[in-house]
Amino acid sequence: MFVWQGNKNYPNFWKDYQNHFKDKKKYDLTNARFVILDTETTGLNIKNDRILSIGTISVTGNTMDVADSLELYLKQDTFNWETVKIHGILNEGNILKFQEHEALTLFLDHIKDAILVAHHAAFDIQMINACLARQKLPKLKNKVLDTGILFKKTDLCVNKDKLYSLDELCTIFNIKKHDRHTASGDAYITGIIFLKIIGQLSKTRKTTLKSLFFNPNRRGLL
Repeated sequence: MFVWQGNKNYPNFWKDYQNHFKDKKKYDLTNARFVILDTETTGLNIKNDRILSIGTISVTGNTMDVADSLELYLKQDTFNWETVKIHGILNEGNILKFQEHEALTLFLDHIKDAILVAHHAAFDIQMINACLARQKLPKLKNKVLDTGILFKKTDLCVNKDKLYSLDELCTIFNIKKHDRHTASGDAYITGIIFLKIIGQLSKTRKTTLKSLFFNPNRRGLL
């Protein structure tokens, strides 16, 4: 593990990442870059479990950009065979895998100051922040949107108290569950859901970037 003593001694990849947030930029729904992300993990314990893979795909101007995507697999010191039947990622194999600090370097360089979007985003963000903490680095600085919360803003949501799963939203929006339970596959599905939610919201009201972040209940926000 790398240990960085004090802000001035943070690694260059973290300083480069921070620099993207120095200038206050004005974004709206037409020019903001959203990075849709998903993580596959060894389990659901933020402290003890680890990220196996990270998948992303970007959305800009209501268009998903497959070329602007990332897929990372992380090396593991410990491995939970019980979760293999869910995500299908084996500890050994021919897939290129990165050490945790290497994966973070690539991930931060990819996301820059984008708005991050995930389904039940708190878990994915907390897992990534745990990776950063193990490298003695601060938490992510990006703004975050949760498709689970955004869906509740639509007229399609019949139960505002229910936590809708990704599978349930796929059924509601008639989305094929291709590559389900892979980080890249779930990021792609979440990206489609995100665009469909924006489309639904725009049918009945003026939808702005600011309105996406507004949540009167303040529940589930990071």
